[in-house]
Amino acid sequence: MTPVDHIRRWHDEFRAFRRDLHAHPELGFEEHRTARSICDRLTRLKIEHHAGIGKTGIVAVIPGQSDESGRRVGLRADMDALPMQEENDFAHKSRYDGRMHGCGHDGHTTMLLAAARYLNETRNFDGIAYLIFQPGEEGYAGAKAMIQDGLFDRFPAQQVYALHNWPALPPGKLGITPGPAMAAADRIEITIDGRGGHGAHPHLAIDPVLVAGHIITAAQSIVSRNVNPIDTAVVSLTALQAGNPAAMSVIPAHAKLVGTVRTFRPATQDMVERRLHEMVGSIAAAFGARATLKYERVYPPTINHDREADFAADVAEMLVGEENVVRKLPPSMGAEDFAFMLQARPGAFARLGQGGAEGGCFLHNSTYDFNDDVIPLGAGFLSALAERSMPVAPHEAG
Repeated sequence: MTPVDHIRRWHDEFRAFRRDLHAHPELGFEEHRTARSICDRLTRLKIEHHAGIGKTGIVAVIPGQSDESGRRVGLRADMDALPMQEENDFAHKSRYDGRMHGCGHDGHTTMLLAAARYLNETRNFDGIAYLIFQPGEEGYAGAKAMIQDGLFDRFPAQQVYALHNWPALPPGKLGITPGPAMAAADRIEITIDGRGGHGAHPHLAIDPVLVAGHIITAAQSIVSRNVNPIDTAVVSLTALQAGNPAAMSVIPAHAKLVGTVRTFRPATQDMVERRLHEMVGSIAAAFGARATLKYERVYPPTINHDREADFAADVAEMLVGEENVVRKLPPSMGAEDFAFMLQARPGAFARLGQGGAEGGCFLHNSTYDFNDDVIPLGAGFLSALAERSMPVAPHEAG
């Protein structure tokens, strides 16, 4: 019996658990109810666990049937939700305005908890598995917070793996990307200072909204005219704040732009930052205004280690067959703070097919919901990574 078959027997129980998490989403470093729910389950299963790591993070410790090998493997899932309004109408929709599990972290947490139950029940490995329930992935760098709080000193994993649901893949498929898998994520904030005035007398003002429009247009030329066509980058300005919608005749004195930059290569990241600084200041000056750029490097790129990526793909093939494993899944311009863990330890970040993208419902969509049908496969894959990384010696198995 495979781990997937074993875990499938608990499917109804973990589906209910996942839907309870979905109904009670919590933002980064505020996952107190989520953490209590996890700890309660671990306690009932008599699994050793440690809470409060990186604020609200948890690590479960599961020894195998022996520890002759001295191997240590980490399995990670993120727990936090997004600050967005859910627009679903099913029974387990979010109970809270402005909070939603729009990225499937409720499913990730559930799959890791199911893997914990399986590994604790079977212990078909030689070594220790560390199951890492991580807070604050959505922009809070919870992985970095856990590492700074002694994660790998207290729980010395030699390898670390993570799994993310992927609506662009059908259910039953697993994907892995050798090398760069997810982009670096940077935050940009542009503050424009002009001179306010009457909308009927624009010559007496310095219009920061006009300046913002020119900056928005010019910023799009960075990728098309400065990035090597065989490289890739994204510059997206996603918010503009200026003036008062109720004051149609008032030119405001200030405007603010917020957005993100996504890159894979450090040289490209450096170039985009430099060009934005040059562009923002000069465009504002051309209109008699001033503008400053705050550029924050939030997450590094998520780069899979070659050996561990190949290993993860081999484990996936063992579970679902070669035809259901995408070994060279295209990289995503999305970002992941699992990148910090991959900087600290070798490992790999895999993606689990769940479908939905063909209907327009991708991650961070207000009508998104995790596909409960894939819980056994995701949990079984995580379990198999631990078992295959820390195999029981023949004499122990006999």
